[in-house]
Amino acid sequence: MKLYEALARDISESILSGVLQPGDRLPSVRKTSASRGVSPATVFEAYYTLEAQGLVQARERSGYFVSVGAARLPPEPDTPSHPADEALPIAMSERVFDLLETTMRRNVVPFGSAFPSPLLFPLARLARMMSTSVRQLDPWASVDDLTPGNARLRRQISLRYLIDGMSVPADGIVVTNGALEALSLCLMAVARPGDAVLIESPAFYGALQAIERHGLEAIAVPTHPRDGMDLAAAERALERHRPKACWLMTNFQNPLGSLMPDEKKRDLVRLLARYQVPLIEDDVFGELYFGDQRPLPAKAFDTEGLVMHCSSFSKCLAPGYRVGWVAGGRFTRQLARQKLASTLTTCAPAQGALALYLEKGGYDRHLRLLRHTLAAQQAVFVDAVRRHFPDGTRVTRPKGGYLLWLELPGEVDALALHAAALAEGISVAPGPIFSPQPGFENCLRLNYGHAWDARAEAALATIGRIARERMAR
Repeated sequence: MKLYEALARDISESILSGVLQPGDRLPSVRKTSASRGVSPATVFEAYYTLEAQGLVQARERSGYFVSVGAARLPPEPDTPSHPADEALPIAMSERVFDLLETTMRRNVVPFGSAFPSPLLFPLARLARMMSTSVRQLDPWASVDDLTPGNARLRRQISLRYLIDGMSVPADGIVVTNGALEALSLCLMAVARPGDAVLIESPAFYGALQAIERHGLEAIAVPTHPRDGMDLAAAERALERHRPKACWLMTNFQNPLGSLMPDEKKRDLVRLLARYQVPLIEDDVFGELYFGDQRPLPAKAFDTEGLVMHCSSFSKCLAPGYRVGWVAGGRFTRQLARQKLASTLTTCAPAQGALALYLEKGGYDRHLRLLRHTLAAQQAVFVDAVRRHFPDGTRVTRPKGGYLLWLELPGEVDALALHAAALAEGISVAPGPIFSPQPGFENCLRLNYGHAWDARAEAALATIGRIARERMAR
């Protein structure tokens, strides 16, 4: 734990235990720096973290104060899941399609969506880059960049890895039509129909759909909402089932928001290497962290080329461009062949526009603003859950991304709540769509990546009212 994280934890425990009351003034930065023996920058970072969590608020020329209602924030989920230890076929698509259709309607409040608001992205600047890219497009690019992707874009992606201390050569990257294609190509490269894949529980429904589409079976492993997959349970599953791959999200997992610590990521990679099981790492939220440093992917600890690291620009820069990639390690050649045999290539103008945008600079400035906005929206959203949802509700407070996982009191049926909310023009993502087996019937995933306004407030109040009504029955 970093110094600022330890300080933020100590203060948050004081707030949540009632030692510090709403309205109390925190010690000054100078006083805390002296008493804790840390730099003023560390204290500021701790206070910024607490502010992002909605526990404190800054007052101009007055300092930091405990937020009103901070001591009554809902508790976080604190127990891992308990899936059955068996390989299961999956039949999820119809239920997921029903959810996705509701999130496509502009008149529906999109709490069930998997995408942030498109208004958060520099679309006008990207459009200018697209125009320039099309004008400058080399006619031979459609041949030269056919399957691996635009060479300039792959170089920029390679540089992003280098910034994080990883050596991933440009020719080890395959550009894809979004991260979901990258992940699907990984499955096709290492597994065949009837094979089993290790997944988290709950898991991203896109992963479940891909496993279903390829005729594979899923082995769900207990997963904690704070630090991810249980590695002891994963090892037992590896020994018993001998899966062909492990598919998981180490950073801000969808739907839980869990963040696997670096040491645990290292242990995960070592464990899979011992069994020679490839890791398909879905890292689409990695850039949306709220701390001072991007959390490393498991790929950073890979010494054998067993980790296929997948990401995209869809969640952090250009949602409509559908440009993703995979750093394939030892599987790069198989991935390129799978791409060649399926979709052949990725939109050349979109690749060119993104390459130009990254070359011109401004990406990190955009990301800083985006992360600040999402952190602030999370704090407001969690406080609204406190005000509107029934007692006994638990809600995660992830350190990145834009998704919250709610555990409602056991009497509330999330599927019935979803139907009732939809009748009121509000979408939510009910827990059962994130599991191949029964479970999470009282859970919801909610998206806080859209602007908080009167419409959003009223919609969340409506969901809370429906939940209370369901409890009363």
